[in-house]
Amino acid sequence: MNNTPAFHSEINDLYVSNPYPSFGETVTVRLRVPRAGAPEGAAAPEGAAASRRVLLRRLENGTNVHMSMRFERSDTLFDWYACDLRINQKNVHWHFIIIQGTETFYYTRKSVTRYPPTEDHDFVLIADFENPDWVPRSVFYQIFVDRFRNGNPANDVENGSYVFDGHPTRKNEWGSVPPEYSEAHCLDFYGGDLEGVRDMIPWFKEIGVNALYLNPIFSARTNHKYDCIDYFSVDEAFGGGKALKDLTDALHEAGMRVLVDVSINHTGSDHPWYRTALENPSSSERSYYYFDDQGSAKKWRGVESLPQLNYGSQELRGLIFENNDSLVRKYIAEYGIDGWRFDVAMDTGRNDRDQLGNDIFARVRSRTKELKKDCYLIGEHWKDNISYLLGDQLDGMMNYFASSRPLRTFAGETERYLVGDGIPLEPGTGITTGTDLAAQILQHYARLPNQIAFLQFNLIDSHDIHRLHNNQAVHDFGVYSGIVMFMYLLPGTPNVYYGDEIGLAGRVDTVEACRYPMEWDRSKHNTEFYNLYTKLSHLKQAEKALQCGSMRIVYADDDVCALARWYDETAFVAILAKNAESKTLALPLSAIGAADGSRWTDALALNGGHFAGTVRNGFLDVTIGVRGSVLLRGTVLKG
Repeated sequence: MNNTPAFHSEINDLYVSNPYPSFGETVTVRLRVPRAGAPEGAAAPEGAAASRRVLLRRLENGTNVHMSMRFERSDTLFDWYACDLRINQKNVHWHFIIIQGTETFYYTRKSVTRYPPTEDHDFVLIADFENPDWVPRSVFYQIFVDRFRNGNPANDVENGSYVFDGHPTRKNEWGSVPPEYSEAHCLDFYGGDLEGVRDMIPWFKEIGVNALYLNPIFSARTNHKYDCIDYFSVDEAFGGGKALKDLTDALHEAGMRVLVDVSINHTGSDHPWYRTALENPSSSERSYYYFDDQGSAKKWRGVESLPQLNYGSQELRGLIFENNDSLVRKYIAEYGIDGWRFDVAMDTGRNDRDQLGNDIFARVRSRTKELKKDCYLIGEHWKDNISYLLGDQLDGMMNYFASSRPLRTFAGETERYLVGDGIPLEPGTGITTGTDLAAQILQHYARLPNQIAFLQFNLIDSHDIHRLHNNQAVHDFGVYSGIVMFMYLLPGTPNVYYGDEIGLAGRVDTVEACRYPMEWDRSKHNTEFYNLYTKLSHLKQAEKALQCGSMRIVYADDDVCALARWYDETAFVAILAKNAESKTLALPLSAIGAADGSRWTDALALNGGHFAGTVRNGFLDVTIGVRGSVLLRGTVLKG
């Protein structure tokens, strides 16, 4: 199925002696090359290890340097080569050259070619990287606070508590269907609060969650709180600052972490800064926003209630991230939060001549990491986000680009982002095949330094998009289960949107459709969803293969994609399938180190699954039923 050699290297401790080196340190880099005559191996005569030349090509101070790699050892399937590499630049990158007889191969993170590759898919090692090493071991759980659990009814927003933009607040009965924006204007509240989140720590433990992602908690007018009116106070409807401190303390005591969402791109129109800017054009607050010659403020994407911030103001920079008591430092120092999620990061600091986004997040990183080295920093970005992910800005992104978007289109949805941009795609067009899915995943991950790849924030659903399982036009549990498996297997950390683990109800039209109140009556929970998410979450926390293991797409066709992760002797292969008829797949598992005779079984045993099979001649034959997604577990040669 693949006539190129299955070379492999990775930046984890099986292939790099220290994947997180200091500047000036020397590390050993290893490459695994198929032995001659081994399954999926290169066509080479016996004794290839002696005659083969293996080089590591690095770029040092702008100049090509070719380092000979020494032969280290052989095992059943592979020859191993190594060389010592001094980390004398902030970013050291390289690829491999394998010369065998008259054939020359070039190996990058993306592919094997017979021609010199460009450098954008090189292996990359970042010196002195401030690594939030807890993230790859984590399973995140996203909470839209107002809709999760009411722990203290005394702080509830009631009918007519206040009026904003001409509309009064209203209180909804828990379990009722959220009204549309045109009816409630995001001023409808259920009473969820931080005390309610704290009450459910046993639930998080039960389902295998060990990190929370909280949508904004700052004082604001709406239920979503992206229209902040005070960055330096926690909304009293959520319990105020004491409730946040109590929550973070309780989470840490339980061995859990917490990430808080914030928009530093815009404030709410009721923010005192903005009101002052409107009332007094000579005020310093006026410089915090963009005003045109007519005195009109720039609004984020034209939303009147969300005026955009102007980081040309040094005073604003001080308040948000530069000062010792700035926003991004206050919540780390005072409340003990473990990270930040930056809303609409792709838009922040951008206004025609001003393209300040990368500079802003470089400073955010510097100021937070000096306070808390393992602080986790992610941003929202729906498209290609590589410029933020080179080790000097954000640790990761909400991985719409390489998880949510391609996985949802594979399920049968029309590409949401393109439709949202006004491209007239008809329903059912642009659907992703298994081959397309593999290519989309690789095009993103192959450009990321491994240190960054292991920090991606993988997701299917969020507060911004309807839940995939609520789209009955495309939902099939077999396909859906494979998509969830991929979310857990992709390098990075999976994010479970509250309620997905129980099949929470919802609609498919507007954002209100995905913000239903959490259902706490266990008799109404979908056990298929519960078992799927719970088993995967506990596996993720337990298995290094799913945390820092190597990754390879081992099979792809029109309606199937198979993704492998492995570390040491343990390996997993997720088969995501939307096949309309039963089919048998020949998976070339020798490429990941599975020797003939190695045994593979169903890792989840959902719905009575009981697959068992053995690798023969380098391949594992797997027969899957209609839309027969499955997670396999087996053994590979020890690295």
